[in-house]
Amino acid sequence: MIRKAIIPAAGLGTRFSPATKAVPKEMLPVVDKPAIQYIVEEAAASGIEDILIINGRNKGAIEDHFDRAFELETLLERDGKTDLLNLVQAPSRLANIHSIRQQEALGLGHAVLCAKSFAAGEPVAILLGDDLITARKPCLKQMIDEKEKLGGNILAVMEVPDSEVSKYGVIGGKKHSERIYRVDDMVEKPPRDEAPSNMAVIGRYILNPEIFDILESTPPGKGGEIQLTDAIRRLGETQDIFAYQFIGKRYDTGDKLGYLKATVEFALAREEFREDFYAYLEKLLDEGI
Repeated sequence: MIRKAIIPAAGLGTRFSPATKAVPKEMLPVVDKPAIQYIVEEAAASGIEDILIINGRNKGAIEDHFDRAFELETLLERDGKTDLLNLVQAPSRLANIHSIRQQEALGLGHAVLCAKSFAAGEPVAILLGDDLITARKPCLKQMIDEKEKLGGNILAVMEVPDSEVSKYGVIGGKKHSERIYRVDDMVEKPPRDEAPSNMAVIGRYILNPEIFDILESTPPGKGGEIQLTDAIRRLGETQDIFAYQFIGKRYDTGDKLGYLKATVEFALAREEFREDFYAYLEKLLDEGI
């Protein structure tokens, strides 16, 4: 049973400068909720009980968001603003939220390693905060169900154009069953002509606890950072690694265009905005803006 999840959130978010000079990129809103809240909601909806957020310097706003805000809550309760009160209280009620600081920016693998004591010998889910996924059944829940059937370790993958494989970790392997691949190789951001496939790993993993011992002995790889991909490849020497082609739509909110797409589509999915916002977008197109 997967009870714990890790959300690495220590990156500097330089692609969104200067907005991220004072505001963590994970706290940038998609409509009216910070991006990281969607990630925590997915984990909670998948049955996760405890979530560890790997923070960096100047990211106290993330901890504050998932904490109680007693002064604000008291004010809203006094004024009878029940709907707003529920919205303010919702983040702190999603799960047991913990936080730890990554002291040095040594890569995703190092960030995950910071959670070793939190995992306490259990398998863990890892959700990257840049990847928002909409799905009828939460992506992580889909993966948990597959792990219960297959055992081993599960990575979420999606098919990408050949021109984009160099942006991702890419798997090599054979199809095991519908939507499932047995992974025998992983390459981090390979050149187009060296990619073993066009099945790219996106920001969802379920890994057995042995990954932490492997990370402790994994040397820096591409970019001088400790790569989670390298550690997973070594884990595959002794355990099954499966890739699951999830059902849903993924948005890369770590990319400016991806962030804009997510904002527009999440707004259109909201009943209270859909009609007026769609009419506004049509008007912009008609005006040639």
